[in-house]
Amino acid sequence: MKDPHAGIPVLAAGPPAAEAAAAAILLHGRGGSAQDILSLAEAVRRPAIAWRAPQAAGSAWYPQSFLAPLEENEPWLGSALAAVGRLVSELEGEGVPPERVVLAGFSQGGCLALEYTARHAQRYGGAAGLSGGLIGPPGTPRAYEGSLAGTPVFLGCSDRDPHIPLARVEETAEVLARMGGDVTKRIYPEMGHVVSRDEIENLAEVLDSAAAGVRHGEP
Repeated sequence: MKDPHAGIPVLAAGPPAAEAAAAAILLHGRGGSAQDILSLAEAVRRPAIAWRAPQAAGSAWYPQSFLAPLEENEPWLGSALAAVGRLVSELEGEGVPPERVVLAGFSQGGCLALEYTARHAQRYGGAAGLSGGLIGPPGTPRAYEGSLAGTPVFLGCSDRDPHIPLARVEETAEVLARMGGDVTKRIYPEMGHVVSRDEIENLAEVLDSAAAGVRHGEP
């Protein structure tokens, strides 16, 4: 199967894209669902945001760890990245340009959101990896092309997450900052593999900046 995520269902919430202040693409974790990740929309309480949450085939974006050799996660990884790209293009066709689109996800979905952002660098409304990091084994070249041009990026993770090494979060922050991202990183002591209230509040700030057209952290 060359494109396992072709034609996957996408849940929508919030106003029509053409009437929204901004849009967010939410990517669920391994074994999760589009419905699960849409609960973030309820948690951040931003009624002017158009939400899109795709459902991965088999409830996983790729089969192996995000730290596995890249070829071991193909063709699923490439298909997942293409699925995200289709949503970005669809939103643009509905009147929401990339600079008002936030790419966000938890765990495997967070890794996918960050990897897409790096591989397709431009000014986005924002990117958020909740317990996530860039994909590939240690030592993966990070020679991504393009600039994030001030895109707000939020990274939140436990200092001892059982799935996401702290070193990968640190590397991700450095790479995305080098690419021109406006990176905010929060490391939470002994939090575990969950989404915290502080992460939700930071995601809300990224969404607010996308809707207002300003950089994260500026008035």
